[in-house]
Amino acid sequence: MSKRVTVIGGGPAGMMAAYAAAINGAEVTLVEKNEKLGKKLFITGKGRCNVTNDCEDDDFFKNIVSNPKFLYSAYYGFNNSALIDLISRYCPLKTERGNRVFPCSDHSSDIIRAFEKMLKETGVRVLLDTKVTGIGDGLVSISRDSFKTDSIVIATGGLSYPATGSTGDGYDFAKKLGHSVEEPRPGLVALCCEETDCPDLQGLSLRNITFTLKETKEERKPVYSGFGEMLFTHFGISGPVVLSASSYYSSKLSGKRACACIDLKSALTENELDERLVRDFNKYSNKAFRNSLSDLLPSKMIPVVVRRSNIDPDKKVNVVTREERQNLIRILKNFELTITGTCPIEEAIITQGGICVKEVDPSTMESRIHKNIYFAGEVLDVDALTGGFNLQTAFSTGYLAGTSAAKN
Repeated sequence: MSKRVTVIGGGPAGMMAAYAAAINGAEVTLVEKNEKLGKKLFITGKGRCNVTNDCEDDDFFKNIVSNPKFLYSAYYGFNNSALIDLISRYCPLKTERGNRVFPCSDHSSDIIRAFEKMLKETGVRVLLDTKVTGIGDGLVSISRDSFKTDSIVIATGGLSYPATGSTGDGYDFAKKLGHSVEEPRPGLVALCCEETDCPDLQGLSLRNITFTLKETKEERKPVYSGFGEMLFTHFGISGPVVLSASSYYSSKLSGKRACACIDLKSALTENELDERLVRDFNKYSNKAFRNSLSDLLPSKMIPVVVRRSNIDPDKKVNVVTREERQNLIRILKNFELTITGTCPIEEAIITQGGICVKEVDPSTMESRIHKNIYFAGEVLDVDALTGGFNLQTAFSTGYLAGTSAAKN
């Protein structure tokens, strides 16, 4: 007789768990409270769905922020190459800058359709518009009904983007089973800043900058440092490098004031930047200081930098002193902002925190507290940086949980 496996949650981890359980001979029921599968998957990667990152194994773990060692068995059992091979049977994939893997169509709906085909081919019973109200003693309760099951995989996601169904149901199930839940926090989210410069710079995107996050201005060891793009907003800052920094802020400095330092001219050393300024000042020698930086900075940035430099904006650049120029260099290489917090978790791309991984067997994803209960995906206290690493984590843990639920 086939083992009965119930998967709660129709996101990436849940769909993969259902597929893995089915190909291992289980009779699988996938329960999703939304009207369709993959609702959050649909909006990932700005609707393009960055399914994974085609990096080396060591690089994958370098991009895991919380509990990377917990993922060893899951990832090595079903890594990025295995995922790419599987999805490519149903949907052509391409690899872009930074080893990011997308569907060739640039439509996340094609990835969802691929999983729907997998589930149909393997005979998975899918219950949509169905909310699980309780689990335990080999039973799954839904609305006014219930059915028997041998194993349950909880893959209900976190708390980010609640409109997609991520409302913390899995945390409630886990707590009732005796599990601890690390406080959910926003990850990969925009940061709020104290300075009024941010509203002035709203909409300005900066490329090729180095972004460093420190607990204080004086602290030498950064909490995070990365190179890439960022965006100023009316409340603070966002963009790829800021989103990555936010996960380290949430995990190490949550609720504290912190210091962000932006190197606006990463490609130049201080001496090279000084030489560049001297050339620009010679070029615009008869112009006012405020009109001498157009070759160096975006127009929106100039008034802010001029204000921070404390150099008289109407001063002719041919009389700007070396000391003033050195101070300007320090500002350009170390543009400081005060971080006051993150945007709400509802606006975060992922959730940090979740079910304590010490209470889950990493070799099977089974609960150490309650037999035949398994966990997968964002509901666990595991998260990663942008670039396809979070989805790979969901697929890897889902595959292991589904396989274990069918076999154990």
